[in-house]
Amino acid sequence: MAASGGYNYRDGTQRSSHKVDRPLSLNSNPKSSVKSKALPASGPRRNSTGSIGGGGAGPATSKNDTGVPGRVRVAVRLRPRNAEEMVADADFADCVELQPELKRLKLRKNNWDTDTYEFDEVLTEFASQKRVYEVVAKPVVESVLEGYNGTVMAYGQTGTGKTYTLGILGEEDTAARGIMVRAMEDILADVSLESDSLSVSYLQLYMETIQDLLDPANDNISIVEDPKTGDVSVPGASLVEIRDHQSFVELLRLGEAHRFATNTKLNTESSRSHAILMVNVKKSVKGRDSALTSQNGNNSHMVKSLKPPVVRKSKLVVVDLAGSERIDKSGSEGHTLEEAKSINLSLSALGKCINALAENSAHVPVRDSKLTRLLRDSFGGTARTSLVITIGPSPRHRGETASTIMFGQRAMKVENMLKLKEEFDYKSLARRLDIQLDKLIAEHERQQKAFEDEIERITIEAQNRISEVERNYADGLEKERVKYQKDYMESIKKLEEQLVMNQKKHGSEKITNGPEDDGSNVTTIKESCRVHVEEIDDLTKLLQKETLLRKAAEEEVQTLKIQLTQWKRSEAAGNSEILKLRKMLEDEEHQKEKLEGEIATLHSQLLQLSFEANETSQRLDRNEPGKVGALESLMTQVRHPQLKDSGNEEKTSIAKLFEQVGLQKILSLLEAEDNDVRIHAVKVVANLAAEEANQEKIVEAGGLTSLLMLLKSSEDETIHRVAAGAIANLAMNETNQELIMTQGGISLLSMTAANGEDPQTLRMVAGAIANLCGNDKLQSKLRGEGGIKALLGMVRCGHPDVLAQVARGIANFAKCESRASTQGTKTGRSLLIEDGALSWIVQNANNDASPIRRHIELALCHLAQHEVNAKDMISTGALWELVRISRDCSREDIRTLAYRTLTSSPTFQAELRRLRIDN
Repeated sequence: MAASGGYNYRDGTQRSSHKVDRPLSLNSNPKSSVKSKALPASGPRRNSTGSIGGGGAGPATSKNDTGVPGRVRVAVRLRPRNAEEMVADADFADCVELQPELKRLKLRKNNWDTDTYEFDEVLTEFASQKRVYEVVAKPVVESVLEGYNGTVMAYGQTGTGKTYTLGILGEEDTAARGIMVRAMEDILADVSLESDSLSVSYLQLYMETIQDLLDPANDNISIVEDPKTGDVSVPGASLVEIRDHQSFVELLRLGEAHRFATNTKLNTESSRSHAILMVNVKKSVKGRDSALTSQNGNNSHMVKSLKPPVVRKSKLVVVDLAGSERIDKSGSEGHTLEEAKSINLSLSALGKCINALAENSAHVPVRDSKLTRLLRDSFGGTARTSLVITIGPSPRHRGETASTIMFGQRAMKVENMLKLKEEFDYKSLARRLDIQLDKLIAEHERQQKAFEDEIERITIEAQNRISEVERNYADGLEKERVKYQKDYMESIKKLEEQLVMNQKKHGSEKITNGPEDDGSNVTTIKESCRVHVEEIDDLTKLLQKETLLRKAAEEEVQTLKIQLTQWKRSEAAGNSEILKLRKMLEDEEHQKEKLEGEIATLHSQLLQLSFEANETSQRLDRNEPGKVGALESLMTQVRHPQLKDSGNEEKTSIAKLFEQVGLQKILSLLEAEDNDVRIHAVKVVANLAAEEANQEKIVEAGGLTSLLMLLKSSEDETIHRVAAGAIANLAMNETNQELIMTQGGISLLSMTAANGEDPQTLRMVAGAIANLCGNDKLQSKLRGEGGIKALLGMVRCGHPDVLAQVARGIANFAKCESRASTQGTKTGRSLLIEDGALSWIVQNANNDASPIRRHIELALCHLAQHEVNAKDMISTGALWELVRISRDCSREDIRTLAYRTLTSSPTFQAELRRLRIDN
């Protein structure tokens, strides 16, 4: 069948009603989904100096977070035979054979020979879309929601189901929804659109040109790389805010309509471009408030200072690659041939980059293609990446199937270094400070206005009272004066009238009585004078009394005048206080401007320090000699972030810190009051403890004691995690193990495990206890101080890395117990069984994670070597697991040990005979 030679948009009239590469039946019943919140598996980081990530540090990360290594996870998905293959290949067997329970795939070379390959997941032709999403994309989506970058990509031959796996909308059948739609459903369910933001870009890479699927006119978008962080962005692309699921589906439908597609021999609607969906997630983490007290004269003011909110920025990239194809099989001609060449060139460039990363090559050819430039963070960078490779069963395409499988095998060797992307939201802090300052200014103005109004009211009231008192006393004095004057005149008039009457009476008596009566008249006159004198005295006393009252009134008036003067002085003092408050307001405005300047400076310094810290962390992880700042300079920057880094001094590697700083000085910083200083110091000690040559020096200098004190005294989760990791490294030495136990280390590790929630912290603690479990001399003491119960308590986390360390500790403990029982130094049941560990061991004996399963299988074999444990193992079902291990275990040494244990135990043999089971 010849190709048409042209191409159509996906909404063109020539588009088929459904694709040939729609591969799957939806009648499967998959297993339960993968574990929630699963972080990448831990382990030694592969030294990939040349990587698609550019070797540079990622964007600004939280100062309390370090990179987490994560290998690229690869799943293989088989498409069922289509109608054409059922006819053409009816007489031929499929070229692939899947063993999903073993996560294994066999590729037939001929009728006799096959090649076997193992993957992280093997999905049969009956796997549902939900099953594919949960094992391939859901762990990546959960990492994106926690602040990490993530990538989901589909690779395979044309017509094997890549677009069906990723991009199908499932509007008619919701069970057929692809990874893009299901991922957005989970993201929308987790984010809060009121405080968080969610935006989408949808691009296609066609003929080495980046085009915007949401705006077809925007057809030549450039790629921009940040010279400091190495981040790749496409600022010219449309960025659409997503508010609900329906709007996202509409965007996908619009983008698919603009994507280039054409008809080939392999697919009636073959994608002729690579589609890239970018989902940008921005989540806010609320900061805690703190209060600062500032003194100004005699007044104390509480100034509320808000910690900058932490913003986590992450990006989910979903890549639907165009299908790899051979020109002779696809029948491409003309323009379609040029498209096929461009597709094959970009896929070839991607394969070269992955080969270089898998082989730890010093050079990775990232710039050979725009596709590899866009995906530089997905392979060897800081993103968590899942790759699904799609294959078909037809033996005619065995070569393409083998090429696809080898691409997936090489991709599994690539390791990324995950980085949590956090930054402080200084703009939000500035807005909140502005609002707070405006409130303070408004409150100050309100208080000032109220104070001025109160002063004015009191002044007017005082003036009114003084005026009223003056009027009342003036009126009273005038009334009293008029009254007493009137009384005085009346008294004088009465006296005159009485005197006239007395004179008249005296004259008439003198005429009547004659001279002999002179004596009696004189007496009468004297008596009258005496009465008048007494009245005059009374009037005088009354006048004196009124005079005293007037003086009292005048004194009261004087007192009121003094009070008025005091009020005027108080008003003057109030005006002075108002001036001081205005001065304080001006000072606060200056302080605000100064704070804004300092915030901008701190922001730039924080970005610089984060960049340098990331570079330093990468070099320390690789033990690569390079530019690493001396400890004093680093600590000075932590204590005084306002000081600018000169950037001109030659920096040395961690290996030279002993010569430049001295181990004692480094350890002394573990007791610093500044929490940031302690965090950086404990990270340096942890990196030093990773080298066996440094461990003895650290212990001799008291570093072990300092690390244990940090576990006891600090409440910082980062310090707990890094200190526990350093103790785990030191616990690899037998001499150090005894010191840890002597200094109460197991109790502190148990307490940290009981209080910890972070999976990485629990992994470090479990690793330290697991190392201690391998010491024969410490068995009883470790169990007595709660070591076994602490291990079993950490299984609550459910994280596979934590469970792997718990399983390793139980296996070490069981091995030591077995050795002690063989030597005759221990009798009785296993301490593990007495502490209730056997039920958990049985439950996880067939765990999907190979590290957990391998350690559990070893623990069961060691426990079964002693007859005293046989009855407990039979009653809990451990015997069945032991039989399974002896038959189906992938490791021959464990399988042989299980078989030898079963055959050497009379109790087990009797039970197997009773159950009629052949061993």
